[in-house]
Amino acid sequence: MITTGSVLTLFLAKAFGGYMLAAGLSGLTMRKRWVKIIDEMKASAAISYLAGIVVFAIGCCVVGFHSFWTDPLAVLITLIGWGAILEGVLFLVMPGLILQYSASLLRPAAVPFIAGLAGGAGLALFIVGLFGRVS
Repeated sequence: MITTGSVLTLFLAKAFGGYMLAAGLSGLTMRKRWVKIIDEMKASAAISYLAGIVVFAIGCCVVGFHSFWTDPLAVLITLIGWGAILEGVLFLVMPGLILQYSASLLRPAAVPFIAGLAGGAGLALFIVGLFGRVS
């Protein structure tokens, strides 16, 4: 049983885990949709800029309210927040780089692995959030 110091850690583990699971399943079942999303973001500076703002803001909220370094799960959640900040900044200042990297992950041979990894990690994180306890 995983224990952590905050109810917020468990909530965010469920939220991020559910998101990652849904993204993984989406990647496995709707690869063409993901390719279209990346193509549309490449074609529209406004869409990629807005994506950067949203991801940056989410990361700032996570880090602002959950900057806990007390246990492994709390550290993971905090690092996810910092990762979102970094991703948001990259979308804002180097959108071509992050979109090129994202497109490379959507190669037909890579999609099952990447989507399966995201879905599996998401399921694990969701379960930890669901059954974890606050100490």
